[in-house]
Amino acid sequence: MKVAVVGATGLVGGVMSKVLEERAFPLDQLLPVASDRSIGSHVRFRGQDVPVIGMQDAIAARPDLALFSAGGAISLEWAPRFAEGGCIVVDNSSAWRMDPTKKLVVPEINGQVLGSEDRIIANPNCSTIQMLMVLAPLHRAFGALRVIVSTYQAVTGTGMKAVRQLESEQAAMAVDPVYPHRIAGNLIPQCDSFTESGYTKEELKLVNETHKILDPAIAMTATAVRVPVTGGHSESINVEFAKPFELDEVRSLIQGAPGVVLCDDPAASAYPMPIDAAGKDDVFVGRIRRDVTRPNALNLWVVADNLRKGAATNAVQIAELLVSMGLLRSRVDAGS
Repeated sequence: MKVAVVGATGLVGGVMSKVLEERAFPLDQLLPVASDRSIGSHVRFRGQDVPVIGMQDAIAARPDLALFSAGGAISLEWAPRFAEGGCIVVDNSSAWRMDPTKKLVVPEINGQVLGSEDRIIANPNCSTIQMLMVLAPLHRAFGALRVIVSTYQAVTGTGMKAVRQLESEQAAMAVDPVYPHRIAGNLIPQCDSFTESGYTKEELKLVNETHKILDPAIAMTATAVRVPVTGGHSESINVEFAKPFELDEVRSLIQGAPGVVLCDDPAASAYPMPIDAAGKDDVFVGRIRRDVTRPNALNLWVVADNLRKGAATNAVQIAELLVSMGLLRSRVDAGS
């Protein structure tokens, strides 16, 4: 099986290659793909230095699977070309997420929607993934009516240039800024660009993707904030349910949810933090408590590594699911 990683030299692309190796994904050849300026450089995979190639060479190699993390414009242009050649594309950008003809998938939540007709599959927004990993089992049990979420998003969500801005500012060095303001020692209440509604695109992604993946009837509002952190995204979530609940029931459902870890012992100062989530695939939940101002309402604190479960790991898990369902096989296995 040949697997292309498009955007292999970027932050998420690099983690995709790492996760493929860690999880022993059944590939025979990795095709790292990047822009022209990166062609000829190398990506380390399974103890080997694998040369980076361009888009045309990647298509000519006829990969069975392509994991895209190169931005929306690249995905819109190139993902259909890969798919036309018989490749299945899992795309990490926002390009295809709200396309009604494309599936938007978190394997633990709605992986069953995938079928043989799916050639381009959308990977949800990082903040959406970690939020829904926790909300989905609670919604099934109690029926979520309304969600208020505030996100505290790491600079890694913006990319390498944002990480360099933070590190340069912390070291009092000259910086080529990505953000409109200083990020070191600061919070910026803007993730992505603003829309006419006054909400940013990132905030609307949380709402729209929740409706597509989980339930369009959930009333939802979001505020997204950029913070000077590299380890992962954090979220404060307030959810009101249709049915009453006991906190022990909530904790039991969270503990039983695959890929979710309960970390909730306030007396011992035990709660999720991005420094602890960094490099891990699980979603961590704590600070579980009732909202005493609303009936059947709950407060949660949710943390995850945005480069792993929020992006690369979820994409690889989609590919693993395709393999297990018999939807993804090498061309040789398929007899082509």
